[in-house]
Amino acid sequence: MSEQDINRRTVMAGAVAGIGLAAIASGAVSTARAQSASKTYVLIHGSFCGGWYWRRVADILEKQGHKVFAPTLAGLGEHSHLLNKDINLDTHITDIVNLSKWENLDNVCLVAHSYAGWPASGALEQIGDRVSSIVWLDALKPADGQKAIDVVNPAIRKAAQDAAEKGEPGLKPAPSALFLLNEKDQPYADAKFTAQPVGTYLQPIKLAGARDKVAKKTYIRAVRWQAPAFDKALAECKADPSWRTVTTDVPGHIVMLDAPEWLAGQLLQAA
Repeated sequence: MSEQDINRRTVMAGAVAGIGLAAIASGAVSTARAQSASKTYVLIHGSFCGGWYWRRVADILEKQGHKVFAPTLAGLGEHSHLLNKDINLDTHITDIVNLSKWENLDNVCLVAHSYAGWPASGALEQIGDRVSSIVWLDALKPADGQKAIDVVNPAIRKAAQDAAEKGEPGLKPAPSALFLLNEKDQPYADAKFTAQPVGTYLQPIKLAGARDKVAKKTYIRAVRWQAPAFDKALAECKADPSWRTVTTDVPGHIVMLDAPEWLAGQLLQAA
């Protein structure tokens, strides 16, 4: 074999090795990018509900490589057998705070639906440093010192007042039709709705501005379900340039059941 042949083979071997290393490096970069693009979502449910109604949205997000937590707050859903008069707003705030601490969550997109705007706002006072973005989905946006009972739907307010006067631990759930849920899903939702702990509506919230300090904020309003408190929250967010606002004509208030694909897409943009 001539010296020229040996040099040629050496060059070719080096080229092949270089291509292999480049491919490995490229793969490593792609993997790193995919991992860095992965988000952590904490989805908080509204009154009468539980983590169960986030399942469709969670499945979509998880299939795309994101981490999703959808806790059920104390006294509701699969925890309904633990309903008692001692459950109040602080209890639900602690549910969210403890999830974040025990799971060592960071860079979280915190999503609050409806009543969840109350405990989620309170939780941010303790875990604001762990949250990089928030989404208020047809959610209440309380001010310091307010009570949920003062701003909820009138029919639900009366039910809460009646339950409180009778000394009952929870107010009976409203039918899903009240929230304009699609007819196909109404039996499913009605079978899973449970009583809302009355104390969560009666305790004033303590806020010091942590919600406003979150860098990335989105408010989504399903305008076909009439709720003055949500319209007021939307107007406040539209007037504040630090908030991004989205409106939708999705049929009802329970957007995660009515339009899970659309909602998952919005959460991906918002995180």
